[in-house]
Amino acid sequence: MDILPFSVGKMTPKNLWAYLRESYFCGKPTWSESDMPNLAGQVVIVTGGNSGLGKETVRALLQHDAKVYMACRSRTKAEAVISELKTLTGKEAVFLALDLADLASVKAAAHEFLSKETRLHILYNNGGIMVPPIELVTSEGYDLTFATNVLGHFYLTKLLLPALVDSAAVDPSTGRIVNLTSVVHYIAVINFEAFKDGPARRKMSPADHYSQSKWANAVFSAELARRYGNDGIISIAVNPGNIKTDMAHNTTGLVALSTSMLMIWPVEWGVLGQLWAGTSPEGTQLNGKYVAPWARLAKARRDVDDLKCGEKLWEWLEEQVHGL
Repeated sequence: MDILPFSVGKMTPKNLWAYLRESYFCGKPTWSESDMPNLAGQVVIVTGGNSGLGKETVRALLQHDAKVYMACRSRTKAEAVISELKTLTGKEAVFLALDLADLASVKAAAHEFLSKETRLHILYNNGGIMVPPIELVTSEGYDLTFATNVLGHFYLTKLLLPALVDSAAVDPSTGRIVNLTSVVHYIAVINFEAFKDGPARRKMSPADHYSQSKWANAVFSAELARRYGNDGIISIAVNPGNIKTDMAHNTTGLVALSTSMLMIWPVEWGVLGQLWAGTSPEGTQLNGKYVAPWARLAKARRDVDDLKCGEKLWEWLEEQVHGL
């Protein structure tokens, strides 16, 4: 595994086997989109919905009659995809302007949505970036990967929780939050000091920042389940698999080579886990669970479910958005 551009600080035998199993030995899907129920009357947000897994998720939801908000940065790109999907499905998604790396944009997106809808049945925290140049940080000084993949989704979820709770009160099969993680969470090296720019952050590679963010996605999902399960929220972490998308367009050299060896599965398979978690009747029993390819329950890294890890991350995230 020495070609991996990660620090692999948690590469224990157990984690190594989980990493390999979920990367290469996933078998074939046993659940398909045809198993999805009709979603008429349900309102869904998909972050990063204009490309990759997000686009496939929006398509499938539209084909099953959900009202879908496509939350992403570029109106131009979103409208092109919305038009494409309307031709394909006969249904039209709704654009919602959202830049996950900008907390003011996250707040504006949540307020825009809540001005139009009183309930939210499913939230897909799907959007994300992978290994941007280390020089890139947000205007608030956060690591761009962590801000986009974790902090932005935390804040969006926090602001939308009332609508999700209200939905769950009316229909207990809803109020679902699907949080995308990755197989690389198994080998992540965690350093809270690296979430914002500084010496600790600069010592880590872009790939390390990505794996750390995916660990945090899984921990956030588990902690969300603990804190809001009694309110009807169903929070599920999903590893979609090592899917062929354009997520790694920033990579070059060794990182590009190792990534190409990992991203081998079709996007049509990768979308199954999040669709199963978000829409299936079985999903009502998945609060706090981790879903591996392809729509199968598995065990996340041990510290993902550690109460102290969950509390520490949640408190850090809360501090960042306090008073906004």
